[in-house]
Order: sequence, then C-alpha cells, then structure tokens
Amino acid sequence: MSLTKYQFRAQFRCSNDSCGKTYPLHQVIYSCESCGELLNVEHDIDSLKQVSAKEWKSEFESRFRSSQFPNASGVWGKKEWVLPGISDENIITSGEGTTHLYDASRFAKDLGLGSLHVKQCGVSHTGSFKDLGMTVLVSQVNQMIADGVPIQAVACASTGDTSAALASYAAKAGIPSIILLPANKVSTAQLIQPVSNGALVLALETDFDGCMAVVKELTKEKSIYLANSMNSLRIEGQKTISIEITQQLGWKVPDWIVIPGGNLGNVSALGMGFEMLLELGLIDKLPRIILAQAKNASPLYESFKKGFADFAPVTAEKTLASAIQIGDPVSVKKAIRVLKKFSGVVEVATEEELANAAARGDLYGLYNDPHTGVALAALLKSLESGVVKKGESVVVISTANGLKFTEFKLAYHEGKIPNIDERLKNRIQSCKPNLSGVMEILGKQLKKS
Repeated sequence: MSLTKYQFRAQFRCSNDSCGKTYPLHQVIYSCESCGELLNVEHDIDSLKQVSAKEWKSEFESRFRSSQFPNASGVWGKKEWVLPGISDENIITSGEGTTHLYDASRFAKDLGLGSLHVKQCGVSHTGSFKDLGMTVLVSQVNQMIADGVPIQAVACASTGDTSAALASYAAKAGIPSIILLPANKVSTAQLIQPVSNGALVLALETDFDGCMAVVKELTKEKSIYLANSMNSLRIEGQKTISIEITQQLGWKVPDWIVIPGGNLGNVSALGMGFEMLLELGLIDKLPRIILAQAKNASPLYESFKKGFADFAPVTAEKTLASAIQIGDPVSVKKAIRVLKKFSGVVEVATEEELANAAARGDLYGLYNDPHTGVALAALLKSLESGVVKKGESVVVISTANGLKFTEFKLAYHEGKIPNIDERLKNRIQSCKPNLSGVMEILGKQLKKS
C-alpha cells in the first residue's frame, strides 16, 4: 500500500485546552509562550482517518522488523503517526524499537493472572527506552539544522539513561551534546556511555531536579536545544511503545499497563499512544494504568492519595531506582490527565520491595533493572490489595537493560541490601575441584527443593 498520496501533518499545540496555541515543529520552543504550559505534538487526525484502521494495521504489520531504512526502526515504521513531515535523509536511527514482549506465562500462572508480559524497552542500542524518544528529537534537530535553524548543540539533564541516548544519537548525527548529571548519583555503566560518545559531561553537586533547573536556564539560549522529556518530540517516539504492545498482542489491549515513573514523560507518552489507537479505530477500549514510583521519590503518589486535588514537589531521597529519583517531575500535569482518563492508580515500592520484586521476576527468566523492580512490586501490591483482579491481563514496562545495573544485582545476591527476602538470594558457592565436591553440594541443594 502506498501512502504517498496523503498529506499528513503535525504541529506543536499547548497542552492547556483552554489556550491551545499552536507552533510549527521547526520552532525552538518547549512551552507555550502564552500560558507557560508544556506543548504536545498534535497530528491532523482527519488526514490520518483517510486510511482505514484495517489498512493501518496491515501497513504496520508489513513494516515490523523490516530490513529496509527507515522501517527497520520500530519508531520510523510508524513515521506518519510520529513526524510525518521529516525527510528520510535527516532521520537518525539506530534500529530502536521492535523490542521483545516477554511472555512471563509461568509467573502469570503463579500470580493467578490471565497473562503477564514484560515489554523489554531496554533491549535497544543504548540499553533503555530513551532511544525511542531521542531518535525523534535528534532527527528533528538534524532536519532543522538542514533547513538553516542555527542550532549548535543539544543538551539534557539526566539520571543516566537520557544522557546515554542523547550522546549516542547526537554523535551519530555529528551534533555536539552537553550532559548535566548529578555528581555521584549515576551508575558507572550509565556514566561512561556519554563519555565514550564524546559528549561534554558536567557533574553538578546537586540532584536531578537541580540539574534540570540549570539546563532549562542554559537552553534559553536558542542555539542549544533542550532534549529532556519536557520537549514533546521525545514523547512522540515513546508513544510507539503502546502501538507495538497492541500489535504484538494481535491488536488486543491488556487490562493493565504498569509503568515506572520518574519525570513522568513515559506515562503521558503511552497514554497518548493508546488514545491515538482508539481515535483511529485500531482498538476499541483503553487499558487501565498503574503508575509505579519508588517510595523515596513519590510526589505523584501523595497527590493521588488526595484525588489529585493538588501536587507538591518533594526532595527525592536516595533510591536504588536511580533513574526515577525525581521529586519535581516536569510532565506531572500531562501524567495526571492521562491517569484520570485511563482510570489509573499510583502505587509505591520501598527499597526492599523493589529489590525483592526484581529478584523474584528474575527467577522466571527475566533480568530486571531496579526500575522494572518498582513496576513489578507495584503490580504485586495491587494484586494483594485487589485493585488488579485474578485472571486479568497485564503488561509491565521494563525501561532499561538489567546489565546497566550489575552493582544492584550483585548487592542483592551478596546480601548488601537491607531487609531483603533471604529466600531469593543466590550466592555463588565455593566447591572442591572434583565430582565428589560437586555431588556433595548438589545433594544439599536437591534436599532443599
């Protein structure tokens, strides 16, 4: 099927419905000039509706895991729903998306769920879901530079994964990148990624929220382009997670999506993806959402307990889930809108709960980072409380590759994380170099099982 006869369009629109001011995508802008609210990328839905739901499904199926540029990317295989106006020659892609939907059927059976899948968004070029948004943002910057917009560099504040994605995609495009990180709060595996890709990496003696405040000031200089998730171009790439999940489930929608949340861009992104699927007729219902936060950084949970009547930032305390150690999330208003529309709930996980949940999931073949541990812990608590019912279908969003958090995994199994479930620890055992030594330990282990 050829879509070249159609004219698909997109623009920025203020997320405040009572304002609704619009701006072209090539303008260097992150929030509304009239009311100050964040922007959304708005698509011309009427033009997209010229193609039937059946035709969109067929088109997306034909492109999925293609070897042809740009459809080898799960993001750019849905280009008309993401950035329809970009020229293919300006797309910067590393084959992101099309990630595995892990079927945790044995885990589901033990929990009494109808089905449980884990969307492995961390199986990507830099090891996290941030690649999905960064390919869109850096590609648009590349297009803007080609069109004569005087952008000299891209910049972000980060707790790790955003910096890795920005540095990699910017290096591929040949655009200088500037990274602001909170000193001594990022794992070594995450820290070395932007360093290796040649970014200018600055360690600030503050937390993520402090870094975010500085980068917002820095990018008031329009030659330095802001790459954090308050830039809605990032959301456009991340919303393809919803489309992929639905496609991988045979165009069926699960009862629940569980999303770990820090700066809260991902919950608004997935919500927008499902809303688009519904509006264009590819699905007939919306899932419910569980937004999972680490208890040590849970400002949205406090707001949820009050029915979202108000929201107050907090000073985030240290958490094993370092990427979501954020006390003043920039996308909070967008996230609350989505949670209300999707009958969503917010749940929290303590440090021992997230560590135990990650380890428990690993026993079913996963290799969970601590943020996925937060999501799994929220699911377990929601099952226990009866919010999630037995027999329901659930998809958990895994945001990063567990290999980026080796220290976390080692600390767990060496018993260095306080108050963990001793039954889940699995120490490496010393053994004599002969069969009898092996059999002696094996005999003890078999008696336990």
